[in-house]
Amino acid sequence: MSDNSHDQHEAHTGPVKTPKQMLLLSLASFIIPVFIIIGLVFYVTSANKEAPGSSDAERSVAERIQKIGAVEVRDANRPLKSGEEVYKAQCAACHATGAAGAPKFADAGAWGARIKQGLATLTTSALKGKGAMGAQGGGDFNDTEISRAVAYMANNAGAKFDEPKAPAAEEKK
Repeated sequence: MSDNSHDQHEAHTGPVKTPKQMLLLSLASFIIPVFIIIGLVFYVTSANKEAPGSSDAERSVAERIQKIGAVEVRDANRPLKSGEEVYKAQCAACHATGAAGAPKFADAGAWGARIKQGLATLTTSALKGKGAMGAQGGGDFNDTEISRAVAYMANNAGAKFDEPKAPAAEEKK
């Protein structure tokens, strides 16, 4: 009978027989889940990465050669617009209604002090901007056309400015 009881005692023991096995099993139960979590994190974050074909070198080359500006070629030989045409296209939006403190078209009282400054000063103010009016130079019209629009508005308010002429073409050397 004693042999029989010993067999039953052996049947109820677990797979861990020594303290060394217990230590290894404990370490494995902590280390294996950590590696599984790290693997899952890499798997999830790899979905946000670029395709294997593109590299940082290709991206940096694309950034270096990207378009940074544009060149607009205008016909320098086109006839200049009259002051009235430029006024209707560019200036009337504010000067017809007096928006943002702009002197109204043909309002002699509003234009009087400005006219006394002269056409050159008025043209400079229009080209560089003054107060709420933004700079008009470098836009759709050249400086002579802007000057013609200034003369047109001032003349309709009582000035006697001559319409600016086109600048003489420079002689080739």
